[in-house]
Amino acid sequence: MAVTLADIKKLRDMTQAGMMDCKKALEEAAGDMNRAVQIIREKGKLVASKRADRTATEGVVVAKIAEGKAYIVCLACETDFVAQVESFGATANTIAEIAVANDAADLEALLACPTADGRTVADLVTEKTGQTGEKVEIPYYTRIEAPYCAQYVHFNKKLGAIVGFNKEVDEALAKGIAMQVVSMNPVAVSADLVPQSVIDEEISAATQKTKDELVQKAVDAALSKAGINPAHVDSEDHIESNQSKGWITAEQAEQAREIIKTVSAEKAANLPAQMVENIAKGRLAKFFKEQTLEEQAYQMGDGKTSVKDVLKAADAEAKVVGFYRVSLCD
Repeated sequence: MAVTLADIKKLRDMTQAGMMDCKKALEEAAGDMNRAVQIIREKGKLVASKRADRTATEGVVVAKIAEGKAYIVCLACETDFVAQVESFGATANTIAEIAVANDAADLEALLACPTADGRTVADLVTEKTGQTGEKVEIPYYTRIEAPYCAQYVHFNKKLGAIVGFNKEVDEALAKGIAMQVVSMNPVAVSADLVPQSVIDEEISAATQKTKDELVQKAVDAALSKAGINPAHVDSEDHIESNQSKGWITAEQAEQAREIIKTVSAEKAANLPAQMVENIAKGRLAKFFKEQTLEEQAYQMGDGKTSVKDVLKAADAEAKVVGFYRVSLCD
């Protein structure tokens, strides 16, 4: 039977598939609308299997607040072109609404949630892959339960955050703190909530950096004492380059190599342990100040007062109890 334009448009409205895909599905189904819908869905599964090894780094972030809970989901695709299509954003919003309606505990639960037509969110994602021809997935979903919640999604829909508070706070301030999370990407609410693995990594890096700097300082002092500019011999490439330019002689080059080798070994073997520890601790404190939400300078204010102090000034009892940040830009 002949396929009419009206039927094609109807199938497109039902599935959001392309016009040609709808026409082919209707022809294959001999005009049976239900069968054509199934064909398009099966095509989506086929496309999804072929796209499984692709990377989805674009997409849309959606956040919702409902009944003392905040939800945030990311629907990802391969290109910004697809992410900007209105129907793609609508699907992301639908998935977020399903998460709220079912109070999905985690991503696995969300994927198993039923859609309006009795399928699942996982089916909806697969179908979107067939419609767009790109890999589509939900790489991130979570929720927060707190006495008061706030959310913020950046205008490009690629960054978002949800924040939980121990009590109701000023709406504008709550949103500002959610914006702070998006812009400053803190690692935890406070220093005592930073994972020990992160602290260990920072201490290790700070300790090594301190040792390297103390050794380099000793080397530079020895080079300067020998009449050699440390900047001219700070790498083997520079030594060879500056020697060819006539900035250092062959003798100075060899002398510099010997000084670097000898002084580095001697200083590394005799570093003041307490000094190294104290400097490393100072660097860790700086890390906490810059990377924990409470200690960060509040960017929506004067840029100097900490988030903790801004919140305290508004309400002495108010505190952030948790947050999650999602980004397709990092």
